[in-house]
Amino acid sequence: MRWIRAAGRGLLVAAVVLAGHVSAGAGADPGSARGGGRGPMTLATAGDLTGYLGPLLEGWNRGHPDERVTLVELPDAADEARAQLATGLRSGDGRYDILNMDVAWTSEFAAAGWIAPLEADRFPVDSFLPPVLDTARYGGRLYAVPYVTNAAMLYYRKDVLDRAGETPPRTWAELERQARTLAPRHGLGGYAGQFLPYEGLTVNATEAVYSAGGSILGDDGRVAADSPEVRTGLGFLARGVRDGWIPREALTYKEEESRQAFQDGRLLFLRNWPYAYAGASGADSRVAGKFGAVPLPGPDGPGTSVLGGSNLAVSARARHPESASDLIAYLTSAPVQRMVLTEGALPPVRAELYRDPGLIRRFPYLPTLRASVLSAAARPKSARYEQVSLVVQAVVHDVMAQHREPGESARRLARELSAVTRRG
Repeated sequence: MRWIRAAGRGLLVAAVVLAGHVSAGAGADPGSARGGGRGPMTLATAGDLTGYLGPLLEGWNRGHPDERVTLVELPDAADEARAQLATGLRSGDGRYDILNMDVAWTSEFAAAGWIAPLEADRFPVDSFLPPVLDTARYGGRLYAVPYVTNAAMLYYRKDVLDRAGETPPRTWAELERQARTLAPRHGLGGYAGQFLPYEGLTVNATEAVYSAGGSILGDDGRVAADSPEVRTGLGFLARGVRDGWIPREALTYKEEESRQAFQDGRLLFLRNWPYAYAGASGADSRVAGKFGAVPLPGPDGPGTSVLGGSNLAVSARARHPESASDLIAYLTSAPVQRMVLTEGALPPVRAELYRDPGLIRRFPYLPTLRASVLSAAARPKSARYEQVSLVVQAVVHDVMAQHREPGESARRLARELSAVTRRG
């Protein structure tokens, strides 16, 4: 189960990689303030518990003995890895050359001048699933290259729905009805996601808002949280806890706790990333062969997932930026992206792999995942994303814990986000 835990962290928080060196300014030339363009490099990543990344880098090192890359593993948890990276970047620590960062960090790191703009024609951007590129841009420029993507799916107990003559829910109303009526008959909790106050709650809440047709921050960065759509999204989550079809225990769940609950046969429905499919199919799973996965539902039809995954970036003070760019091109090449899926259990960014019959046989969820990625949206873009996320977590936790009403929470969200964005 070790590789499953790793995949969850890598997918959800986007397996943070690297980062180093403080900025020379958000528009810095990637060749400035460093030594020659080619030579050895250091790549930092959140803990690679699957062990797949080392062999990928060895493939590079064998062919590039003068441009070897050294892997540095940061803490497993995304929040801890980000904190360690940010501390080093602010202080001017120059240990790392490449950053594989959560897709939500691109705007923040670019605005701070910690990562350098990249030349798009050096990378296979036309081969990527279209939505993932948006997570790598800031201010109209490419600051990173997608490496791993991710979108949420709704896992469901196929055996339970089949016995009831039901099909998987396509709307919130269907999900609520089935979670409220079918789940208790089988001693199951109705629905769970990742509702502990951490980045996962930001993601779950943002998905509910997006699915309702709203947004937290507009494309121009302005606060858009006090709206009927935001109240609808928050109301969906709050109503689930209030009416009991979201178990209160789910307010303590992160990815692994929620995956384990579904895998142990304690839930009818689960929102989670694709990595959970492998665990639920394993020999120690009580639901192996008894479940399926579909896109997230929304109020009136298919919902909207938040894009997860990780982006690779070059530090603004990388010692050898030419070598770093070539390494990123290598890691996003078709053969290596195939290995990202087959060896690391992480969703690749190259579109053709989602249509490969052999891979679909091995990973049956790929068509569903592709549909989810193509309809997914990025998290709010902000130079102060960390503070934005902390506000969302606090407000949404309060409304789900029944401490505040959705309308009041939407107003509070708008008020506190306005304070954050004014500081930025």
